[in-house]
Amino acid sequence: MNPGELSMLESRRQELLGQLKIAEASLRGGLHARGFGIIAREHLERALAHIQEAYIAINEAKQVRTVPQLVDDLVRIQRVCDEFRQHRHLASP
Repeated sequence: MNPGELSMLESRRQELLGQLKIAEASLRGGLHARGFGIIAREHLERALAHIQEAYIAINEAKQVRTVPQLVDDLVRIQRVCDEFRQHRHLASP
């Protein structure tokens, strides 16, 4: 790649990172909205996780999780949280 192409690529990378930051801020704001139910919140949380993973993939020169790997990790985390809540609920008097 010549210097002009590298400069254009870096400019596009910076633009995309800026768009991801805006999307992340918007999603975080939506997490505080009331009245839309738990399913909407779960989708917002999942979208936020994808935005954060995309930021890492674009901004850092290291191996990142694939989308299926990220989804599997998020599903496992959700299961553990659900089991913890269920156990805590059963243990309370």
